[in-house]
Amino acid sequence: MADLLVLGIETTCDETAAAVVARSPSGAGDIRSNVVRSQIEEHAPYGGVVPEIAARAHVEILDHVIAQAMADAGIGFSDLSAVATAAGPGLIGGVIVGLTTAKAIALAAHRPLVAVNHLEAHALTARLTDGVAFPYLLLLVSGGHTQLLAVEDVGRYRRLGTTLDDAIGEAFDKVAKMLSLPYPGGPEVEKQALQGDPERFAFPRPMLNRREPDFSLSGLKTAVRLEADRLAPLSDQDVADLCASFQAAVVDVIIDRVRAGGRVFREKLGTAPTALVVAGGVAANGAIRTALQKLSIDAGTRLAVPPPQLCTDNGAMIAWAGAERLSRGLTDPLHLSPKARWPLDPTPLTARA
Repeated sequence: MADLLVLGIETTCDETAAAVVARSPSGAGDIRSNVVRSQIEEHAPYGGVVPEIAARAHVEILDHVIAQAMADAGIGFSDLSAVATAAGPGLIGGVIVGLTTAKAIALAAHRPLVAVNHLEAHALTARLTDGVAFPYLLLLVSGGHTQLLAVEDVGRYRRLGTTLDDAIGEAFDKVAKMLSLPYPGGPEVEKQALQGDPERFAFPRPMLNRREPDFSLSGLKTAVRLEADRLAPLSDQDVADLCASFQAAVVDVIIDRVRAGGRVFREKLGTAPTALVVAGGVAANGAIRTALQKLSIDAGTRLAVPPPQLCTDNGAMIAWAGAERLSRGLTDPLHLSPKARWPLDPTPLTARA
């Protein structure tokens, strides 16, 4: 049986990306190419992603990105087993661009289309990079999502906990904005935190010690704003200390919530997770990765975190998720519609259920 060779396309937000990934019959993955074009410069003047600008940029460069990915992989469209694309969730204009392009390639090359849930792509990346076996506990942390999920198989996800307000990445970005840090804000907060005192401000740790593994960040974000307003005008050290204290609070919350998620995982599935997997853009944060590594060692659980370039949005994760689905005979019709919203688990089973 030959390897599955899949082209993956990602256009759900502000990265235009394409990649070619191979999946062997044994389930091992190999990234043959991975091209990502960031739109940071286009959105920086506005302090955040502007959907119309993002969609226009995807239209302008997606064909070139795909051509580069195919050239880097040294193959033609006829060599593909399938074409995969993120069909949601995300900014609908961008999703339409990627899905339409993928449909055209699939139709012209006579290859099946695989519509990938962007969140599922993040969820499965650790199987590409670390060969993690099911079932595992997933902490999905990004600018738009914060969830704890039991990943039982391809297409089988139980949401154990979620954020009740802001996503963790969103909270980092909003704190950066209120402190007048450059865009993108999350990495800037982490950079400033390295120079700051994490104990200067006693910020709250929302949801700490709650049995249900949910998150809440709005109260913490408000506490940072109130302290910043009280200190204004802020010195460089004030900014660094605010960032360090905020990040320390987020880390404490994450560790506590993951512990709660692990308990619920064992209760609901009747088994321990094979690993703790962390995915999404926030997983690139060094302080969070270090704290989770310590937690995993203490708990005797394997930690799997993809390399930073595969935590943020990329085409390789879409191609891999497409290959995983294709290996199970899952393909999609060309009349499939894009989805702005597409939860992995529309009926979450939580500790309160």
